[in-house]
Amino acid sequence: MKRKIININEDLCIGCGNCVTGCHQGALEIIDGKARLVRKDFCDGLGRCIGSCPTGALSIEEVEMDKKENKTACSCPGSMIIDRKEETKRSVSSNVGGQAIPSELRQWPVQLHLVNPEASYFKDAETAVISTCSPVASADIHWRFIRGRAVVVACPKLDRTENYAQKLADIFDTANTKKVLAVIMDVPCCKGLTELIKEAVTLSKNKGIKIEEHIVKLNGDI
Repeated sequence: MKRKIININEDLCIGCGNCVTGCHQGALEIIDGKARLVRKDFCDGLGRCIGSCPTGALSIEEVEMDKKENKTACSCPGSMIIDRKEETKRSVSSNVGGQAIPSELRQWPVQLHLVNPEASYFKDAETAVISTCSPVASADIHWRFIRGRAVVVACPKLDRTENYAQKLADIFDTANTKKVLAVIMDVPCCKGLTELIKEAVTLSKNKGIKIEEHIVKLNGDI
């Protein structure tokens, strides 16, 4: 099966390392003064690293991957795509086992750095962009905001957010997103997540996206 990955022109590469920093998947390394694609299976083919290259040494190419390499855009366990929307709904049972309150999450991964904009769970779905702290502060996050939606989780204060707006825009474009929910904490820094969503909507070619902001109080009230 063919898949898009990064191609490196070694004649143009000066070994500056900008692409390594720009690759959040850990697919690139500097070896002997040149950038190398050390893990094809980690490369998501989105080309975030290309814009950081000062010499134009990076490009996207389509290559034939074997089954092992192609099993996911990023095959590290934390990034394996899981889409549960086709699963049979849970039956109600008094025997809850190790899960007293069923999770409404139907996908994996959820961290914005790790999600693939082309993942099936984004397609034609409402997307909830949830601050990292919100699900800890409120037990209602799952049934109110995660149920039936695609989800990404991010922290505007502690994450490296320089690529977040563009990645969200890529999701909106690829998935034909019509509505985005910003679920943030009632603290000043968290407002930055809503601003990133607004920037993404501006960057997106998908016009008419509706944004809703929901604020979680420190006591859990929404």
